[in-house]
Amino acid sequence: MLDRTVVFSLTANKGLAEEIVEKLGLDLGKCEVHHFADGEILVNSLHSVRGKNVYIVQSTCAPVTERLMEILVFADSLRRASANEINVVIPYFGYARQDRKAKAREPITARLVADLLLTAGVHRVITCDLHASQIQGFFSCPVDDLSCMPLLGMYFRKKFPNAEDIVVVSPDHGGAVRARKFATAIHAPNIAIIDKRRPRPNVAEVMNIIGDVNGKIAIMIDDMIDTGGTIIAGAKALKANGAKEVYAACTHGVFSKDAINRINNESPFEEVVVTNTIERDYDSYENNKIHSITVANLLAKVIEHIEKGLAVSTVYDVYNC
Repeated sequence: MLDRTVVFSLTANKGLAEEIVEKLGLDLGKCEVHHFADGEILVNSLHSVRGKNVYIVQSTCAPVTERLMEILVFADSLRRASANEINVVIPYFGYARQDRKAKAREPITARLVADLLLTAGVHRVITCDLHASQIQGFFSCPVDDLSCMPLLGMYFRKKFPNAEDIVVVSPDHGGAVRARKFATAIHAPNIAIIDKRRPRPNVAEVMNIIGDVNGKIAIMIDDMIDTGGTIIAGAKALKANGAKEVYAACTHGVFSKDAINRINNESPFEEVVVTNTIERDYDSYENNKIHSITVANLLAKVIEHIEKGLAVSTVYDVYNC
């Protein structure tokens, strides 16, 4: 059933792509990515894709615009090479936080990215935990926005079989629904919410903790960690309010600037669990508190179900207990 399927990796997720094809029983498609001295990008397949269903695995993480341009250039080359379908697996969708006009004269860049992908010839987008789920509506092609919460939930269910002492913490009011879903996934009875304000981008000030965390194991849950300022401030506030241990879990470890060193050396976390939608060698850091779990099986199953005409929603069955 997968004899017409080809999976390619560009520069952002080679390790993840290799895991995916191994689980699918395929060989990784061969392509060349050239970054010329003047900044131009050229990407082309090294074998025929005529009539094939192609999957391009590439997160649009830093350097975001270069990663995005690689996808656009490669998709255009595949379209011109008569690929049957061009499916883009974007585990981390960059520009997702620019999904609306927050103030006058701001762009809606997430919509622009959607338009660019469609113009390049993309037939389907597969991604994980979009920062704003309404971005799916920016596309006129199918979008599979996969949740990694069941995957993260399975990890913490194994770590804490007895969830009575766990409180799941949302780092802001907007994440309360995510926190409740995660609490249900790990069978935790309570959630708490951090009341904060943002005086400027990437800066957060904790004002209050809504909920009881005293003597509890607190697990902060979010879709991404960027500079780490919000999550570290929240962890310190939880400890100050009597939390026994503090953990964090998120899908996307963006970790801009010195976020990893700050988490390892300045934060009270016992452990920070992320997925490999953005690939890094965390073990190379001293005092490492960051643990990465793979989304390869989830993505491989989604590709298999798409190719076999099966429901994508059933891929979650293995994670739900």
